[in-house]
Amino acid sequence: MVIVGLAFMSALVGWSATAALAAYAQRRPGVTVIAWLIASLGLTVGLSAAVVGALFDFNNATFRLLHIGISLLGPLYMAWGALEYGVRSAQGRFASRLVLSAFTIVPLVVLSMDRISGRFGDTFPPLGDHYDLIPRSLTNITQVVVAAFLVAALVAVARRPADRVHHLRILGLVALSALLSILVGRLGLGFGGPLLMLGAVAALWGAAALAARPRRDAYDEDDDYYDDYGDDAAGDPEDELLEEPVRRKRRNADPYDDYYDGPPVRQAPPAKLRGVITIYTLAEGQGAGFDRIADAVVEEVASREPDTLLFACHTVPSAPLQRIVYAIYRDDLAKEEHEQQPHVVEFGRRAGAHVVATNVIELALSGAAASDGLAALLMPR
Repeated sequence: MVIVGLAFMSALVGWSATAALAAYAQRRPGVTVIAWLIASLGLTVGLSAAVVGALFDFNNATFRLLHIGISLLGPLYMAWGALEYGVRSAQGRFASRLVLSAFTIVPLVVLSMDRISGRFGDTFPPLGDHYDLIPRSLTNITQVVVAAFLVAALVAVARRPADRVHHLRILGLVALSALLSILVGRLGLGFGGPLLMLGAVAALWGAAALAARPRRDAYDEDDDYYDDYGDDAAGDPEDELLEEPVRRKRRNADPYDDYYDGPPVRQAPPAKLRGVITIYTLAEGQGAGFDRIADAVVEEVASREPDTLLFACHTVPSAPLQRIVYAIYRDDLAKEEHEQQPHVVEFGRRAGAHVVATNVIELALSGAAASDGLAALLMPR
């Protein structure tokens, strides 16, 4: 009955994780979260079958469901979700989806229909003790693919110049979950099987929760402030596991909009561009530290603030301890929203350790001439 209790606990945690991932996927659908949802569902169905198997002894049906979940679908979709989370290349993602299709359909059919031999008990039965050569070989190859997906994701994240530690934590939890699941599928491990599967489900749930949680520090090399939407650089259309940034309310909103097809036609006053120049005087030896946090905030502004039209930080060749940051906003509301963004607030907090004096000059545009590509050159989105 100990095995039954442990298996039931793992299945219960699995269903909780699956429900949480389903709710999140419905609210913010994306490739990574859907992949991890499928993985969680596969593990949970397999563990639910294991509860019945541990209670009444395993049979062909519960054995197949267990291993389709913990040896095939769970690890494969965990690893694919990790690759989608970590790899930015569209070609790499496309290739991974082709591989995923092949290694989902063929092994799934074989594990569902191939002959099973041997006698079962109430402990988790190892896959190799009851399947023949073909299903064993297909499962082994699939698990090699799992390893390749995980390594590709880890390497892609490790090569990024920033944000790597937070993402490596997430991918590490996913890799741990996949490893535990594969280990139980291969060895069974008696009483240890359901315990390790409890750890596998918890690790996957933890990875998804960590990816959905806002990061705490965008400016440390070994910590992060925002989570990417699952896997990529900020602004990538595939990003999905990220705290929503501060969003603009619709301007000129009208209560009649809720009852009619749209707002009444009206002439909106022209927006007045606003600008700010900030001159920072740095403490001796603090240039590199300031430049690092400035690069981080410039990247966040470029990807998250469409109404900050220009945001740039410059060094001054004749004055090495000075930095000039200038910004152009669509209007006063854009300027106000920029100042409230978490990454801007955090930049102001962190800059204090490097700066001995700050001068701010506010501007109102009276006339300008610029090439069409200037903003795109300085702030690629």
